[in-house]
Amino acid sequence: MIPPHNHIHSSESIAAAGLSSDKHSIQSLQSKMKCDPESYEAELQTKYMDFKSSLEIFEQQAALSFNSVSGVSPDPSVAKELGDLALFLAHMTPFYPKFLSLYPKQLADLLRSTGKSLPSSLRSQLTQGLILLVNRKIVSIGETLELFMELQTFDDRNLRKLAYSHVIRFIQRMNKKHKDESKNKPLQNVLFKMLKREEEAFAKRALVTLCDLHRRKVWSDERTVNGICMACFHPSSRIMIAALSFLLDYEKIKDDDDSDASSSEDEACTLQPQVVLGREDVYKAHHKGTTASKKKKQAKLQRVMRSMKKKQRLSLEKTSPNYYSPLLQLNDAQGFAEKLFSRLQSCNERFEIKMMMMKVIARTVGLHQLILLSFYPYLQKYVQPHQRDITNLLAAAVQACHDMVPPDAVEPLFKQIVNQFVHDRSRTEAISVGLNVVREICLRMPLLMNEDLLQDLVMYKTSKEKAISSAARSLVTLFREICPSLLIKKDRGRSNNSKAKPKEYGEVNVAMGVPGSELLQSDEEDGDEDSDLNENCLSGSEDVEKDDADSLDYSGCEDDAKDEDSTESEEEDEDRTTFVEEGSEDEVSDADDIEDEEESCSSSEPDDSDVEGDNKKGARKRKYADLDQQLDTANSSLRALKKLTAAKLEHPSEADDHIYSNEDFKRIRDLQMKKQARSTLAQHGILKGTNPKSATIKIPSADQLCLKPLDPSTLEANIRRKMTKEQRVALMKAGREDREGYTSKAAVKQKKKGGLSNRQKEHKKFMPIAAKRGKIARSREDKRIKKMTSGKQFRGKKAWK
Repeated sequence: MIPPHNHIHSSESIAAAGLSSDKHSIQSLQSKMKCDPESYEAELQTKYMDFKSSLEIFEQQAALSFNSVSGVSPDPSVAKELGDLALFLAHMTPFYPKFLSLYPKQLADLLRSTGKSLPSSLRSQLTQGLILLVNRKIVSIGETLELFMELQTFDDRNLRKLAYSHVIRFIQRMNKKHKDESKNKPLQNVLFKMLKREEEAFAKRALVTLCDLHRRKVWSDERTVNGICMACFHPSSRIMIAALSFLLDYEKIKDDDDSDASSSEDEACTLQPQVVLGREDVYKAHHKGTTASKKKKQAKLQRVMRSMKKKQRLSLEKTSPNYYSPLLQLNDAQGFAEKLFSRLQSCNERFEIKMMMMKVIARTVGLHQLILLSFYPYLQKYVQPHQRDITNLLAAAVQACHDMVPPDAVEPLFKQIVNQFVHDRSRTEAISVGLNVVREICLRMPLLMNEDLLQDLVMYKTSKEKAISSAARSLVTLFREICPSLLIKKDRGRSNNSKAKPKEYGEVNVAMGVPGSELLQSDEEDGDEDSDLNENCLSGSEDVEKDDADSLDYSGCEDDAKDEDSTESEEEDEDRTTFVEEGSEDEVSDADDIEDEEESCSSSEPDDSDVEGDNKKGARKRKYADLDQQLDTANSSLRALKKLTAAKLEHPSEADDHIYSNEDFKRIRDLQMKKQARSTLAQHGILKGTNPKSATIKIPSADQLCLKPLDPSTLEANIRRKMTKEQRVALMKAGREDREGYTSKAAVKQKKKGGLSNRQKEHKKFMPIAAKRGKIARSREDKRIKKMTSGKQFRGKKAWK
């Protein structure tokens, strides 16, 4: 505290210096005290005492007006003087830390205790002074954050905007270079504590602050996301609606950095032409020129780098699919979905709010592949064509379906959709929406569809309504890829995977080796076959010239072998599907040995003994069983399974023991890219050898289906209505806006200013031959004169010419 006797000395010092308090305005005194703080300590003490006295007078007037029956209004000049002095002392606090050490606490206590009763102008000035102290790091944001959040609950629009913008911008600047969790956690705890309060005003301001910081990507961690999600269980319905709308509409929010000062610089850089950075520019910015010029070059270099990074980030955001949702960072997704569903069942809110809750639950179930079996019967009671927002409801039902849900739990909902939407008495829009929903559900859970139901739905492809027929054809195209066996023969088409079947419930494909190694092996086999084929082609002519007699004998033997093969093929055609005798397995092995010997005989030159042996072996007749019986015996035979396991252990596959190098992995990536390109071309019917009419679709994976949100507009029927007369007139007038007087395009081109266009230059006549020759002569003379006056010292003939 400043002693009271200093007030007399301060006034004496002002009079001795010839400076009266009237001549010193606050602004000029403030600038002078910042330049020379030590010379104006007496003036500071005077202003500080004036602030205290003004505060006492203001408090007395406020108490008098509160206690008096007549309602005496306080003097506005006292409030104005108090606000000016508060701002002045806030500016002077960094320069006089000893004298004004208690001033920040006094200012915060004044706002905290009598903030609501203060006039609006005085309250704004005190808040600005406290913001100034926080920005100068005299007061920490952790001590004043709760106060600034409380100021946002006052019935003062300007004050709310001032306090809110200060909190957002300060936290944004604090996390600009790097995020310090030791500073962020105390601030987050303050906001989480306010969010849990039952007062709606406090919880609302805390939720708005958290959502804005998350949208600006300042606080995008799990703690912030879980705090926002916990607001869905607030007692106030308005807080719950705000949290639900943030979770649903986050993917539509675009990134805007208009509040940051650096963003304005980035935008200014983006307006300028792109500058390409080179080694020379970086070297000049750090090693050439004076210190001032280096600073300017380095600042320019940083601006260019920021603009390049921003352009790269924007291009990535445009090209890459952005399916991020805050629900991905939930710590307990199952508990969140169950708790929100229980509140949905017990709440008495209007249908729009229930619809928002159903969307959030469905999105959570789809993202995390949760099992919430009681959610599907709840949706079933709303599935009717006349229901309001039925497309949003059906989109939520589709998003809640994934391959980890038992088909029995979703089957009643699936049948309800088919029965309510897809029938002959339903409207065109309802039938097309029902078929589209069936397609999307079967894309996620193909086990729900059976053969009879699919045949009934496919019959709608012959409908005269284009929306219905296109929806039915899309269903046919889907099942051509995932399960063609459910379609009849004429609807299967020429699909590449004619034996494709959906995975059973709970079936998981586990990779046993390096993914893509089979492509490498098949590529090597193709290369070996091509090399063998080339060698055979090259050595064929030499083999023919070696021995003509041998070739004649071989051709004769080949004719005999053909006769024997024809007789054997006739016997095999009688029972084409049988291979194993009804007897023991030893006879089966004997039969295999006989076949091996026959193949070796056909490949080598035949002898008389071999021919006799073949006749004896061919004389023995064997009885064969059906293929189904053979498969049953092989499956039931434990001995055969043991032999197969032992053979696998003795001769493991080459891929298991193979060590892949970097070149092999690079080759695998190249082959995968080629395969993907071929499949893409085949899907569009562009690949050579594929039918353009049999173009297929690419089935996304389960993870892609869960991440990507389903747009309800894709389920609606795309029916192109005929334009009315008013719409046609409006379209016609819109095309006339840029044409003055409805003139023709040729007239507009003739009236334009500037040079000729390239098309007009092409229509000009060719120059005569004399003009061309004159132009060539003039250019030759100009070159000769330029060469003579170029400043070369030696003008004679060159030695090497």
